[in-house]
Amino acid sequence: MAWFYTICSKISETIMKKALLMLICGSAMLIASAQKSDPKSSVIIKAGLNSANITTTDDGRVDDAKSLKSFHVGFVGDLYIAKILSFQPGLLLTGKGSKVEAGQSSDANYYKATTNPMYLEIPANLVLKFPIAANAKIYAGAGPYLAIGIAGKNKVEGKVGGVGFESKENIEWSNDDPTTLNFEEGAGFGILRRFDYGVNALAGVEFDKLVIGAGYGLGLAKLQSGSDNGSNDNNKHRVWSFSLGYRL
Repeated sequence: MAWFYTICSKISETIMKKALLMLICGSAMLIASAQKSDPKSSVIIKAGLNSANITTTDDGRVDDAKSLKSFHVGFVGDLYIAKILSFQPGLLLTGKGSKVEAGQSSDANYYKATTNPMYLEIPANLVLKFPIAANAKIYAGAGPYLAIGIAGKNKVEGKVGGVGFESKENIEWSNDDPTTLNFEEGAGFGILRRFDYGVNALAGVEFDKLVIGAGYGLGLAKLQSGSDNGSNDNNKHRVWSFSLGYRL
């Protein structure tokens, strides 16, 4: 029956990828049509820096000294709802992960391991805006996000007794089905769950064309595929982001 399971897994993975593609295309069409029909709506191209980490305890503790620097880039729609309220769906390529480090690279004994998964992320935020000058507003908002892992690297480097070592490999993803949150195909130790979800908070200032912002992503999905213990269940993404945007 192994062949039957393999075929079913491939079919399921294909269906999920098509569903995600439809969701991405639908988001883009929604943003484009809203901008065309309402001159008060617009599209913002944005990019910036991520400071990512992963929780290690049930109270959400992370080690800030081990945060991993990454990036995000993409676009968001700024869809007018009311004078001070907008809906901002988007599509971002964003890096998450964490870093574990012991010692310094100049030491005889040194170790550093990083995991840097890359996701396609779809945020959907409601944003309040308040004018502070003729051409400037401050804003703040929040909302959910859904993300799918598409790439990434695990890297290990260090030295033992002055002798260096290094390894690099692609992240391995499970084929978990987002509609059945507790069942994961291809589960196993060292395999990340492909789907992540959580909530965002964001704030910043915007001008006629320039948008400056900061945000925080609070992941709610456990990361380790196939695990069912208290330690691994605590591992969830946490990402600070700082971005610049340009309004089209």
